[in-house]
Amino acid sequence: MTFNLLKATILTVLFSFLATISFAQSNYFKWSWGLGGGANYSKTDVVDGNWGYTATGEINYHFTPFITGGVEAQYGMVQGGDIVTDPHNRQFINKYTSITANLKLHLGEFIPYERRPFLEAVKGLYAGIGVGAISNNITDIVRYKPSWAAFDPGYGPFPGEDKSINLLVPVNLGFNYYLNDGYGYVRYVINFNAQSNFTFGEGLDGYNDPSTKFKNYDPDTFNVYSIGVKYFFGNIKAYRKFF
Repeated sequence: MTFNLLKATILTVLFSFLATISFAQSNYFKWSWGLGGGANYSKTDVVDGNWGYTATGEINYHFTPFITGGVEAQYGMVQGGDIVTDPHNRQFINKYTSITANLKLHLGEFIPYERRPFLEAVKGLYAGIGVGAISNNITDIVRYKPSWAAFDPGYGPFPGEDKSINLLVPVNLGFNYYLNDGYGYVRYVINFNAQSNFTFGEGLDGYNDPSTKFKNYDPDTFNVYSIGVKYFFGNIKAYRKFF
């Protein structure tokens, strides 16, 4: 009688453990591609930033459903300054392209979200960092102060290059809202992303003035605020969580 009770207890515990492991198993697609777009805002050597636009395309490999490595390409317009209101009458427009490799970690990798509605809802929060290059194409820039400038009219030229390539480091914070297909697999994503892009060099705004004359201490940056869609494809892989 005691042996049967012990056997039943062991079988119950083992069944519960296996049931828990089984529930924590899921399948996912190993690849995704995405498209998006939105607004960007610059912070460069000119005093005031301004709004521009950005279009994005990306492809990602999913090591797990919540750890991805991918490549992102961007095309857009970054601008800043104003010939009238800027203290040095400077302004620029940059029609840029960029390509970066990115790693992203999602909250779902670290939390037991199964059967927990709130954690399930926030599992798509993520952070990421990358590295790549930006090709700057300055299509409009003030190289000489206008004759009507309040200070030092006609000064110039402001030094700098109209075309250049700089190192680029993007930092991402975002949220994925997952949508299942008819078979219950996550197939689509609506994505919201905020990205700070740090450029190393003086190409983003086209100005390379000496720091003895102008404040020029921080990397030129632009922030991108975008919304996009993603589609999952490729082979299906099993994913196990042991919480």
